[in-house]
Amino acid sequence: MSTEEVLYKRERVFSVVIRVCHWLRALAITALVITGFYISWPFLVAPDSSDVLVNGWIRFAHEVFGFMLVAITMARVYLFFFSRSNVERRSISDALSTKSWLQQIKAYLWMGKPPHHGAYGPLQLMVYAGISTLAIFMCVTGLMLYDNVYHGGLAALLLPVTDYLTRLMGGLANVRLWHHYVTWAFIIFVFMHIYMVVWTGIRFRNGSADSILSGYDYKSVRKDHAE
Repeated sequence: MSTEEVLYKRERVFSVVIRVCHWLRALAITALVITGFYISWPFLVAPDSSDVLVNGWIRFAHEVFGFMLVAITMARVYLFFFSRSNVERRSISDALSTKSWLQQIKAYLWMGKPPHHGAYGPLQLMVYAGISTLAIFMCVTGLMLYDNVYHGGLAALLLPVTDYLTRLMGGLANVRLWHHYVTWAFIIFVFMHIYMVVWTGIRFRNGSADSILSGYDYKSVRKDHAE
């Protein structure tokens, strides 16, 4: 008679810096979505009211969190390419492997386990790369809108670039429109991201749901014992 013992091996996935950046980015995106929708529809103040203090503070908060997102996005790009301990880069080999893609699809169809050799599976890496690219787009278009209001300091320094990009996009109205459209991509991503993290943790019995808090994931190690 044989019995099977399942042990779990703890594996470091995310560094402290990556985890801090993740939660600060989550905070920034949440605040930007809320304040951004309010700026597009300022319902707390009547249209004919002279009291613009509320709108001004909300716009100020939007700008603060916007610059936070710019800083975090720049830091994450730097860490991805230049950090020696970045395990996310290991996921690139999975994303370039047809076998890993098939394994990933089978895992989502309840027919196997994901092929992770890095922090993410191939589909995860592609989605995260896409959302990171959109984050860069939101930072750039946000700075273009910022430059339309302020004309000194950093705004004056960026004006030649943002003015050229504004003309390239067909004017400020188009910049605002695309800034709004891509916001919806982030909203959809957040709900899908939360669902998939929870589903993966339950389905594969690992620490994927809390690895972004603790920094560690758990891999099963099976042992057979004969009696």
